[in-house]
Amino acid sequence: MGAAGSGKTTFGRVLARNLSVDFLDADDFHSPSAKEKMSRGEPLDDQDRAPWLARLRAELDERKRNATSRVILACSALKECYREQLGVDDVDVRLVYLSVPKAELRRRLAARSGHYAGPALLESQLATLEVPESGLHLDGTRPVSWLVVRAREFLSELPRIEQV
Repeated sequence: MGAAGSGKTTFGRVLARNLSVDFLDADDFHSPSAKEKMSRGEPLDDQDRAPWLARLRAELDERKRNATSRVILACSALKECYREQLGVDDVDVRLVYLSVPKAELRRRLAARSGHYAGPALLESQLATLEVPESGLHLDGTRPVSWLVVRAREFLSELPRIEQV
């Protein structure tokens, strides 16, 4: 989890590939109207996010019913109540927070193309962000390979690795 531009998708894809598990990007679960709103630089509010969170939770619940289906989900999950809706308090869900300084987030958002969440959303993302008290907090400016090693160490049911 983390603000737009923190590297959730890049990190999540690499971690999922490293663990040989499925990857989900929460961005894929936004409605077309929500994506259009964000592309105009308008932040989503709790009412906009409610159906998105419900779709994500339904997907996670479905995967949970299939005990062999493990997944990495890249999701902003900016507020504690959003994380609760996604089941982060469940024993089988782990949270990794990518912390990135505002200036770096701004640079990353300005540099990316083809994504509806641009620099105009940064201030609202940071205003909404409630830094989690639990989970693993990582410096999102570190190399992805370093992040993956730290995340693997954090996932206690998996063997510790030294290299990616």
